[in-house]
Amino acid sequence: MGVVLGTFSVHTKQVDYRRRDKIDDELEMTMVCHRPEGLEQLEAQTNFTKRELQILYRGFKNECPSGVVNEETFKHIYAQFFPHGDASTYAHYLFNAFDTTSNGSIKFEEFVMGLSTLLRGTLRDKLEWTFHLYDINNDGYINREEMTEIVRAIYDMMGKYTYPALKGDVPKQHVDAFFQKMDKNKNGVVTLEEFVVACQEDEMMMRSMQLFENVM
Repeated sequence: MGVVLGTFSVHTKQVDYRRRDKIDDELEMTMVCHRPEGLEQLEAQTNFTKRELQILYRGFKNECPSGVVNEETFKHIYAQFFPHGDASTYAHYLFNAFDTTSNGSIKFEEFVMGLSTLLRGTLRDKLEWTFHLYDINNDGYINREEMTEIVRAIYDMMGKYTYPALKGDVPKQHVDAFFQKMDKNKNGVVTLEEFVVACQEDEMMMRSMQLFENVM
């Protein structure tokens, strides 16, 4: 906090470190454009402890001092983890999945709720989150075009060093194989239940569908 705390730091020098951390956290939360919900409330709503939430918040605020992250910032941060590929398209879809209010920015609450699901949610929770990631237009179904968009974005993100001999029709073949197993009634779209059941019944499909867990 340093200069930001100013003269207030003088009055806290005698406070123990645990108390000082709490005061710092409270002050930091009042100095951003968006102040997240109380940590106690987030602790009740997620699978993180209060201390874990404090650590997550400090990291979030370090990258996003305003308390919210827009899509361009999100893409920039995400791209650093995939220097050999183009992560922009996948980051766009991932951003939309975290942006539950569809207002063009991600608040800390949205970020930590999504992260809690991905890292510590039940299998059903994770599959539902994945389904909504693939359901680009949010109509409650996944069609071939939507799945192809996500799969192609994943290939682009991983880069030529991961898939050196990748041909243009591989994403389509990937999607065709998935739809053959998922689209039980052959109506051209996959519902949430079809998606969940198919993934639970096929271990290989489960690993493929949850690839995003390895690229978070």
